[in-house]
Parts: sequence; structure tokens; C-alpha cells
Amino acid sequence: MTFTSLAFFGFVLAALVCYYICPKRFRWIVLLTASFAFYSIVCFKYLPFIIFTILSTWAGGLWLEKEGKKRKAILKANKADWTSDEKKQFKHRTMVRRRLITALVLVLNFGILAVLKYYNFFAEWIGGIFNISLPFVTLLLPLGISFYTFQTMGYILDVYWEKTEPEKNIFKFALFASFFPQIVQGPIAIYNDLACQLYEGHDLRYENIKYGFQLILWGMFKKVIIADRMAVAINAILPVKNEMSNFYSLFVLLMYAGQLYLDFSGGIDIARGVAEMFGINMAENFRRPYFSKSVSEFWRRWHISLGHWLRTYLFYPIAVSKAFLRFGKWIGSLGPKHDDDIDLPADSLWGGFTFFQHLGRVLPGCIATIITFLVIGMWHGANWRYAGYGLWNGIVIFFAMLFDPVFKWLLAKLKVRTKTFSWRLWQIARTFVLIMVGFVFDLGYNMSDSIQMVVRCFDPAPGSGNIMEKLLSFGLTEADYIIIIAGLITVFCVSLYQERSKVMVRTALDKQSVWFQWAVMIAGLLCIIIFGQYGPGIAANEFVYMQF
Repeated sequence: MTFTSLAFFGFVLAALVCYYICPKRFRWIVLLTASFAFYSIVCFKYLPFIIFTILSTWAGGLWLEKEGKKRKAILKANKADWTSDEKKQFKHRTMVRRRLITALVLVLNFGILAVLKYYNFFAEWIGGIFNISLPFVTLLLPLGISFYTFQTMGYILDVYWEKTEPEKNIFKFALFASFFPQIVQGPIAIYNDLACQLYEGHDLRYENIKYGFQLILWGMFKKVIIADRMAVAINAILPVKNEMSNFYSLFVLLMYAGQLYLDFSGGIDIARGVAEMFGINMAENFRRPYFSKSVSEFWRRWHISLGHWLRTYLFYPIAVSKAFLRFGKWIGSLGPKHDDDIDLPADSLWGGFTFFQHLGRVLPGCIATIITFLVIGMWHGANWRYAGYGLWNGIVIFFAMLFDPVFKWLLAKLKVRTKTFSWRLWQIARTFVLIMVGFVFDLGYNMSDSIQMVVRCFDPAPGSGNIMEKLLSFGLTEADYIIIIAGLITVFCVSLYQERSKVMVRTALDKQSVWFQWAVMIAGLLCIIIFGQYGPGIAANEFVYMQF
């Protein structure tokens, strides 16, 4: 039951009817029932995995709360009797216990994810290093395991940091972990942002139904009209890409950049649209990433919820840890020193610092960036090419951070006008090329194959033969290519309008008459029905991120 199937929308309709006819205080139970029903229908045999994550995380949160209350009670009872050293020792012991509890929950749940997703990968790697034969096992990933694991582990860390009160009701926590619109591919939610919306019984509002329907239509448009057609050509080219001219390596890369974005963002739009029909607003996961002017900005616009999770729970804890801060200070202490009266001017090569001072300021963040992007790469799959994908993005951002003062100094010396449209266009084009190089790692069979493809892309010679005949051999007709181009133009125009006006299309549509609004929505529905890739003889493409 995929997000684009009639069965799924029938399921959503039934859930909506049950939700709104139930008394408000029981509506969260309808959502919980629907979520477990959906998960059972799609992959019943993997239900024990998500149940284990729910139970272990919920119990861990309550255990942490119990330890916290015990610590406060003992400190209060002995406030007058204990010395400051005794209080510090007691706080240290309780902190160690809280860390062990948190570590236990993290290890158990990330351990399950690691075994299911990475066992065969590491078995092959370790076997190759030590020349031994380790057994391989056939393991299939439970639906959405990466998403619900990251979401629940974010919760346990927030409870440990005392940013979140633990949920006492295990069934309510189960709803947070398994909410069916987001279980397939996110977005990854923060407990304090989503939980209260799930537990509150929302009223039936015309605006929620309308806005949700609009988001679903837009997601379906991107997925079944454009992305699924692009997938046909990509799947035809990839098996023989090494036998084809360089032009087609560039062609398939461009197709993949479009297909990946439209497939993933389309799925997220459908998920957010379904949630909005229940009165629940889930976090935005894409913000027109191909308009980014740097790779770091791209990752603030692409898969926003994953980026936020990793910044909060991985990057910042590493970058501002005592060890990294001490390391930065040590690096900064190297090299020549400057007294206050001979400090370098702010417009000097390293921005008013010596090279080592600048290095000490940025190096902890640079190293944390590399680690974070290595995790992002391996999160996408158990293969060294995914590690290459993460490292490529991390290294680009590393050098951008390290040499940022140099770039600014050069631009000032060359008197480049950085506020002009031409400069912004150059930044967008440069960023797109850098991101495209990273996408090559997704398309190769391994790291070596990916690197060879990068090299071929920089020599886009069309080769011999009729290009149109070759393009038509990839399973698409001329009409398919016209539909893809028209669809891409539509997405580009909508995105450009939103980027320039900072206004959502549906907000602008709200200013029109009700008849016009519904005419637009019906036209969109007819486009999906007429031009969508579905029905007898069509192999439905799963969402790219369903494998995670």
C-alpha cells in the first residue's frame, strides 16, 4: 500500500471519517489505531521491531525522570548536612547513572538499526581486511526504521538533557513513534513540536481539508507525472552506462537530480497533506534546495528535518565538546602572537586573525562537519559509495569554512559586485554542479565506478548516432519527454515564485474566488489522472526513501 495507491487514499478517507466522528478526547486513539493498522498491512512481520523501540525508549524516559526526581529529593534532604564537595560527588554519580541509562537505550536501538542495515557491509569489509570468511545473512529493513529510530532517539536525548518531560502514557508515546503519514519517509519530528498536536483532538475545518488536498495533489504531480517517468529512463541507462558515451552519463545525472528531489519532496508533500487533513502541521522538509548559493545552504534546505536532527544531536555536541574546544585553543596558540596594539585589520587575509588563530576557531567545527556528513552518507546506505557521497559534501563545506576569509578577501581585492543577479546566478550554478558531483556516488555500483562516472561527466561529448533515437530507446516516448519538460517548467515556475515572493502558492490562491480555487485543484487532479504513471502494465515505483 504505497502513498500513491488508491488503497492508501481509501485508508486515509476511512481514518478521517473515524477521527472526526469520535469524541475529541478519543481522537488520538483513532490515529494510533490507524498507524498500527497501516504498519501491520505494509509489513506485519516487522512489527516487533518498532514495538521494541517504543517500549525501550518509553521505559528509558521514565527511568531518567525517576533518577532525576531521586537526585533532587536526596539533595534537598541533605542540603544542610553535605559539604559542597559531597554535593558535587553525589551529582557526578547520578549524572553517570543517567548517562548509562541513555547510553543503554541508544545502543540497543541504534544497534538494531546497525545490525539490520550494516551487518553484511561490515562483514564483507572486515573479512577482506583480515582475509577471513564471515557469514552473510539475508536481512530486510523494517519500514521506516531509520526515521522512527532517529525520531525516538532524539526524544530520549531531549529527556536526558531535560528539554522534554517524558510521556507517561505508553500508548501516546507509541503514536508519536508510529504516526502513519510520516513513518514511510519522514519528516523526522521533534517530540515537543509534534506530540501535542497528535494528542489534541482537532476540529473538522474546511481549510485543513483543502490545504491538505492541495499538498497531496502537488506531491502526486511531482511523483507520478514527473519523477516516475524520469525513473524509467534512469533505470534503463544505469545498467549500461559504462558502455555509453559521456553525454549520457551527464544526461542520467541530470535526470537523477530531478527525479530524486521530485520523488522525495513529493512523498513528503503527500505525508504533510494527509497530516494536515487531521489538523496536524508537520515540519517542512524541503525549501527549494536547488536555489541554494552554497553547499551548506543546500543542506539547510534539503531534508531539513534530518539536518536539524544531526546538528542538534551530533554536530553541536561534538563541535562544542570540551575536548574539541581545547583542541581549537591549542591550534590557535601555535604560530606568531600579536599584541592588542598591533592586531591585524578586519579586512586582512584571515579576517583580523593569524592563520593559526583562524584555524583554531574553525577547525573543531570543520572536523565535526566531516563526521556529520560521513554519518549522513552512511545513513543513506551500506556501501562505500554512500560514504563517498557524505565525505564529498563534508569536504566541500570544510574548505568553504576554512578559506572563507580568503574568499572574502579576494572578492574585495577584485572588487566583485556580490549583490548583483549575475553573481547570485553564478553561486547557484556552482552549487548545483558541486551537488551533482555528490549525486554521482548514488548512481555508481561502488566508489570506483562513481569516480569514473564523475570523470566522464566532465567530457559531455554526444558521441556517434542520433541522440533522439537513443533517448527513445530508454523506455520513454516523445510524449513522455514533453510531459517531463512541461512538468519541470511548472515546478520551476512555482518554486521561483515562492523563492522571490516568500509567499506560498496556496496563500496566493486563497485570495481568489472559491470557484477559481476548486477549478485549479480539479485541473490538477485531472492532470494526475490523465498523465500519471499508474494502472495496468505500469510497474509502480516505490519512493526512493522507503528503503530507509
